[in-house]
Amino acid sequence: MLQTKRTTPILAIIGALALATAGMAAAPAMAQTATNAAAAPAADASNAAAAAPAPAPASSDQSSTSSSPERVGGKNAGHLNPWEMFLSARLVVQIVMVLLATCSLFSWTILIIKTFEFTGMNRVTNRFLETWRGAKSISDMGRIAESEEFAGNPLADMAAAASAEVELSKQAGLKVDGEHRESTIERAEHAVSAVQSSLARRLSGGMQFLATVGSTGPFVGLFGTVYGIMDSFIGIANTNTTNLAVVAPGIAEALLATGLGLFAAIPSVVFYNYFQTQITSYGSRTEGFVAELMNAVSRQLDRGA
Repeated sequence: MLQTKRTTPILAIIGALALATAGMAAAPAMAQTATNAAAAPAADASNAAAAAPAPAPASSDQSSTSSSPERVGGKNAGHLNPWEMFLSARLVVQIVMVLLATCSLFSWTILIIKTFEFTGMNRVTNRFLETWRGAKSISDMGRIAESEEFAGNPLADMAAAASAEVELSKQAGLKVDGEHRESTIERAEHAVSAVQSSLARRLSGGMQFLATVGSTGPFVGLFGTVYGIMDSFIGIANTNTTNLAVVAPGIAEALLATGLGLFAAIPSVVFYNYFQTQITSYGSRTEGFVAELMNAVSRQLDRGA
């Protein structure tokens, strides 16, 4: 009985050692199994990646399309000279440009016409004054004023009107050198004033057009610019791009309208001021001649001529 009690603890110790040894032997096998299980998904993923087809290279058409985006606000990208910008602009902007170019052409035409008009008028006026101041009588003044050499000259027309009025008064039996002298001079002055009024209308011809173009040209061009830029920004929103090469041509076309507006307005303002100076100068010369003419008529009437 005593021997049995001693043997039991020894067996228990031996059993525990056996279990520990078996566990240590089984641990490496379990670790190897876990490693194999973890490596299997990675190998499967690697095999799947190798088996997947390679992506096709981008076509040349797609690359050229991405490198050359469609232009916003016009038709032909890459052409920024004024003629191409005009051709590719919107219809409203083209109408504005044509209108401004036409106004500019008329302004330069008025400049040429009125420059020749004032030059010729001043030259003929100088010759007329030299000849007219040598007249000996009222009829002589009328004859000089009505000659073909001075036809159409404003000062010659004034002298002819005054002389004709005095001659009509004589033909009516009035005593132009006596009791009807003052009334004759007054009627001669009225005849000269009528010629002066027609002269003012003649000299101011085309000035209203120059003033209108000079004042409204920039605003007409600005309207074309606003419309063109608005159209360009609408195109930007539709294409969803802010590439400067795409946006710039449409905006440049719009700004061309403002440039044409200034090109038409600036010369018109300069020409208007220049011709106003010429008109004022010739008007002063006319006023001086009217005074000289009335003095000459009064002097000749006093002499009984």
